[in-house]
Amino acid sequence: MEIINKKFSSWILVIAFFLFLIFFVTNKQDVWTSDVQVKNDQTNSLQKNILDFNKIQYVKIAGKILKVDLVLTQKTQEKGLSGREKLKEDEGMLFVFDYMGQYSFWMKDMNFPIDIIWISDDFKVVYIKKNATPESYPETFTPEQNAKYVLEVLAQFSEKNNLKVGDKVEFLSP
Repeated sequence: MEIINKKFSSWILVIAFFLFLIFFVTNKQDVWTSDVQVKNDQTNSLQKNILDFNKIQYVKIAGKILKVDLVLTQKTQEKGLSGREKLKEDEGMLFVFDYMGQYSFWMKDMNFPIDIIWISDDFKVVYIKKNATPESYPETFTPEQNAKYVLEVLAQFSEKNNLKVGDKVEFLSP
C-alpha cells in the first residue's frame, strides 16, 4: 500500500508541477496577449477611423448637405484649397486630424474667400472664421477651442445658413 501511495504522490507532484507550469505560462501569455491586443486595438481603431473617413463623401451642416473632398494626410492638409480656381456652393473640403488640437489655417495661394469651420470630436461647431479672404495672408486663423475636423466652404455660407457655434454636424457616406 505504501508503494502505491508513493507512486500516487509522485504522480500528484508531477501533475501539480504541470498544472503550475500551464497556469504560469497561460498567465504570462495572457499578459503578453493583452498588451498586444491593446496595441492592435489602437491600430485597428486608427485604421478603422481612416477607413470610415475614406467613405465619407458628404457633410450635413446647418441643414445643408455638402459634397466634400477629404483631406487625410499632412501633404494634402498643407495644400488644402490653395491654387483651386473655385468651389461650388454645395461643396467643401473636410480636414480630418488624428487628434483634437488648435489647428491654424491661412489663405496662402487662395483664389477666393471662404468660411472656415472648426468641429470637435463630438461633431459640434466650436469656431467659425467667416469670410477669410486671400488678401489676409499671411495672417493665420486659430480657434480658442480644440477641434478634430475643419470644414472649408464658400464665404457667406455661415451667414446664409445661420450657422453658429454649438450646431451639430453629420458626416455622411453614400
